[in-house]
Amino acid sequence: MHPEEASSKHVCVIGAGPSGLVSARELRKEGHSVVVLEQNHDVGGQWLYDPRVEHEDVLGRFTLLRVHSSIYNSLRIMTPREAMGYTDFPFVTKKGRDTRRFPGHKELLLYIRDFCQWFGLRELILFNTRVEYVGMVDIAETRKNTEWVVRFRETKTEKVKEEIFDAVVVATGHYSQPTFPIIRGMDTWTRKQIHSHVYRVPAPFQNEVVVVVGNSYSGRDISLELVDVAKEVHLSAKSLQISEGLSKVISKYQNLHIHLQIDSLCEDGRVLFADGSWVIADSIIYCTGYSYSFPFLDTNGIVTIDDNRVGPLYEHTFPPSLAPSLSFVGVPRKILGLPFFESQAKWIAQVLSGRRKLPSSDAMMRAVEEFYHSREVAGIPKHNTHDIADFEYCDKYGDNCGFSHLEDWRKELCTAAIRRSIVNLETYRDTCDDHELIQLAHQSPHFTQLDPDVLAL
Repeated sequence: MHPEEASSKHVCVIGAGPSGLVSARELRKEGHSVVVLEQNHDVGGQWLYDPRVEHEDVLGRFTLLRVHSSIYNSLRIMTPREAMGYTDFPFVTKKGRDTRRFPGHKELLLYIRDFCQWFGLRELILFNTRVEYVGMVDIAETRKNTEWVVRFRETKTEKVKEEIFDAVVVATGHYSQPTFPIIRGMDTWTRKQIHSHVYRVPAPFQNEVVVVVGNSYSGRDISLELVDVAKEVHLSAKSLQISEGLSKVISKYQNLHIHLQIDSLCEDGRVLFADGSWVIADSIIYCTGYSYSFPFLDTNGIVTIDDNRVGPLYEHTFPPSLAPSLSFVGVPRKILGLPFFESQAKWIAQVLSGRRKLPSSDAMMRAVEEFYHSREVAGIPKHNTHDIADFEYCDKYGDNCGFSHLEDWRKELCTAAIRRSIVNLETYRDTCDDHELIQLAHQSPHFTQLDPDVLAL
């Protein structure tokens, strides 16, 4: 189909975080009319830090979450800034801002705002707008491709509105709805329990005995931050086979200890671990991850979440029987996020305009089933369905829409950071030995495509 024959759709994008903004940019570029609905007062999504968690359900299990962001105050990105940016908008350093190669979360938020301003996206966004319902318009009434009714509430005025869209792109992220382990005695343990979703600063844990559950990124970060204020920090992990970097920090800090998973919690404050050890704790922080959640979405049971698998989704993006009118951006994890979101957005925009074709619904469904089977054969749990951790897959995915493969330097910068973190967990962000790669990156078209003087403004 020639560009002049491409059809324009009226598209709703839910969320103005990194995935929603790039979706809006690509949809508009492809000629669609776009409305972005954002529940917060500004862009950024997860990166819009919010310290006001005092009214949040500390475990986030039973009520509608008021705070979207799960960012703690000290958080720094884990990927070097050179590798993170959208392909046509490098993440450069700017005067008066955080110039570290692994900057804090505020710097990434400022980059996202810069992206929004550079491409004039703010005019597309309705802020302070919470989506309450997304459902299919009666097909018998429309007599054409599926349309969607979106009901949303202006949070300041409480005014409720509805609008019909040709397509909906869900870009709400996956780091807001807390996930918890099932632990005997958890509901009757009377001391403080919180999920890392509401952890912001270490001060409330001064002189406490704290158990941190989970030794992934946030668990390690928070444990390292707590050792300076807490009396003791006990890190609970699935295995005692830990990285060299974590072993080093446990050896360094006398008040940092590691145990196997929690076996049970006792009313007297004891925390019993599976390795037979126990401790009387003041607080437990669950750094146990997040679940996908789309409480507003009604697909008549077509799209479901089962053991944290959103499905069926063709290539983590399109529900076969509802494609292309419904799509998801940002579901995959363990990827180089911004470039991958960009490739997803380009593909969705091109499919909606008719410039790209999807396989038949049956063919997409078969592909999904084959993918599930391949993961099962590989021994990958269902709840890790969307964990990619594969540059080759990302490149292959980009072929769907003519998206360039990731540069070698970008891949190498990421893998070098991961290797350093395994060996030197506490210092890897500030002790880099990849200067040649950085030079290569700065000389590449990614960094030279735009006037650096303009970018620095």
